[in-house]
Amino acid sequence: MSVADITRLQGLDYGSGEPIEVEITDDRISKITPIERTDESLFIGPGLIDNQVNGFAGVGFKDKDLTLEGIDHATRALWKEGVTGYLPTIYTCDPGQMNKNLGLFAAAVKKKSLHQSIIGLHIEGPFLSPQDGYRGAHRKEWLQQPSWDKVQEWNSQANGVIRHLTLAPELPNSLECILECTKQGIVIGLGHHNADAQTIRKAVDSGAAIATHLGNGCANTIHRHYNPLWPQLADDRLWASLIVDGFHLTPEQVQVFFKVKGPNRLILVSDVQRHAGLPPGSYKIDGVDVELSPEGKLHDPVQQVLFGAALPLSVNVAKMVSLSGCSWQEAFHMASKNVAKLYELMDRESFAPGQRADIIRFKRSSESLEVKETWLAGQCVHRT
Repeated sequence: MSVADITRLQGLDYGSGEPIEVEITDDRISKITPIERTDESLFIGPGLIDNQVNGFAGVGFKDKDLTLEGIDHATRALWKEGVTGYLPTIYTCDPGQMNKNLGLFAAAVKKKSLHQSIIGLHIEGPFLSPQDGYRGAHRKEWLQQPSWDKVQEWNSQANGVIRHLTLAPELPNSLECILECTKQGIVIGLGHHNADAQTIRKAVDSGAAIATHLGNGCANTIHRHYNPLWPQLADDRLWASLIVDGFHLTPEQVQVFFKVKGPNRLILVSDVQRHAGLPPGSYKIDGVDVELSPEGKLHDPVQQVLFGAALPLSVNVAKMVSLSGCSWQEAFHMASKNVAKLYELMDRESFAPGQRADIIRFKRSSESLEVKETWLAGQCVHRT
């Protein structure tokens, strides 16, 4: 019989702020005990889960130069930001390139360290609206009509690791695709679409679960009454993911979305691109010259539009607190517990004994969160 590996970590509880000691036995939290005192600047809480990561630290998940080594590099860089679980996201790209990269992720999840962090793939497109504004940065020539047969082909290429598909519900065959995906355990997100209220309701009836990055992937000019935002906000069955990096949504949008959906039906996402984690400067994305500002704004200075996100999920957690007025515990749950619930990750739905020991220790201020340690399944994978 092997001897259990026991580790004890101390910090201020991420919710209550009270000193606690977390005991880890092998890969699980075995006990959480109140203690009299600990380092008054160090908090402890659940690892973050990001459902929309297009790339990180110079690695793009849809790009031609993607390798297994690149996936490993990006994953380890995410650990430094407190992300213990994530969905690599492949957005609309050349069909041949997509098949190749799906195969790479099928191989990647066979590695133990990556398997522990990669929950599954998020496919964003190519089943999206071709209308300018709604399609965002997705290239029009690669967009397609929804097809369940195509999803099956992709999932075969990816060895069954697709867990999330974002599509536009107003396109032909969308409802059939939603029904079949839902039967197979693939979460459906509604995004980059211009569906009316009736279509959105039918999509949710068919199994659609979440509005992908609500408030983005939307035209700048919309009808004040008849637009995709109101029906998605009004349907209590529909989760919503938000990019709260200080650039993608206004403070007023964040406040309203929080008041309508509440802390139990929102998840925070980063939607980061490969340029996240890189130095500020000029870069080229899909042939377009873009700027990454020192503040983390990735944008096209000519068209004056955002070109994806470049700030990690930890920044979104801190900004959610400062912009919405929610508690730190609520913001953490939007970036951990709620995501686990959406994907039925039963061993990560709370910060409690019996759950997998995905833990971070961090410092925080009124508007920032600085990760000091990251523990993945009971093993320290990052420490500063």
